[in-house]
Amino acid sequence: MTVLEAPMLAARQSRAALTPWLVAGLGVLALYVPTLISLFSTIWASDAQGHGPIVLAISIWLIYKRWPDLMDTTASPPRPLLAWALLGVAGVLYAVGRSQGIWLFEVGSAILVVSGIVLLLRGPAQLRAIAFALFFMFFMIPLPGAIVDALTHPMKMAVSYVAESLLHTLGYPISRSGVILQIGPYQLLVADACAGLHTLFTLEALGLLYLNLVRHSSLFRNITLAILIVPISFAANVIRVCTLTLITYYFGDEAGQGFLHGFAGMVLFISALMLIIATDGLLRVGMRRGNAEAKP
Repeated sequence: MTVLEAPMLAARQSRAALTPWLVAGLGVLALYVPTLISLFSTIWASDAQGHGPIVLAISIWLIYKRWPDLMDTTASPPRPLLAWALLGVAGVLYAVGRSQGIWLFEVGSAILVVSGIVLLLRGPAQLRAIAFALFFMFFMIPLPGAIVDALTHPMKMAVSYVAESLLHTLGYPISRSGVILQIGPYQLLVADACAGLHTLFTLEALGLLYLNLVRHSSLFRNITLAILIVPISFAANVIRVCTLTLITYYFGDEAGQGFLHGFAGMVLFISALMLIIATDGLLRVGMRRGNAEAKP
């Protein structure tokens, strides 16, 4: 083999290795592009589910980050039987979900499809390499309306109560009736998008992404922070409702429902991220003190 032939052979082998992935990718696109079009034109266009495209983009980026591990042919051999079983179940879920309008089945089947493709072309070790990306995809699945309705109302009641109590303590003329806040001459309805289950899910996704990116070596620190994400998400929702209430009180209904309403949404995520970072810092300080006291 000549010096010129070696690079050409390597290039052909590289293209040959990518061909199955390209075929699988085209199949996934053919299957789920109609689903994405439906999502973008309906449920992902709403405030409650607006995080779906962001979660999808981050999941793709997380898989791309682990692409070298995914391409490793030596980590583990393929598992075709398990792969075809997963693809078969995914196909049934997709067919039922698409035909019956069940987003949980239709969108959720994508996780099984990706898992099946990886097991078919690579193996379990490569699948574990993208395990977090696949888990993160769960946050883009629209939840059944019955579950959302059952859990959202008590959450809105709790957020409304805490927001009303906090602003009342600060001296604002505010009262509450259920999830309706009365401040001065204005009434505000605490909507699902402001304090509902979808918002909690979005903030949970943000917190888990933070944990994945920082990758603490301490299992205790990771588990503690993951558990604390729930009250942090609740606190961020309270901050958003208080922000919207004060915007309406000082600038009127138009400001509260216009551009500044979207700004309050930014406040939600910024405050949640800052609370997560602050909590992580407190855990780090606490662990250092604990380790220092434990040393003789």
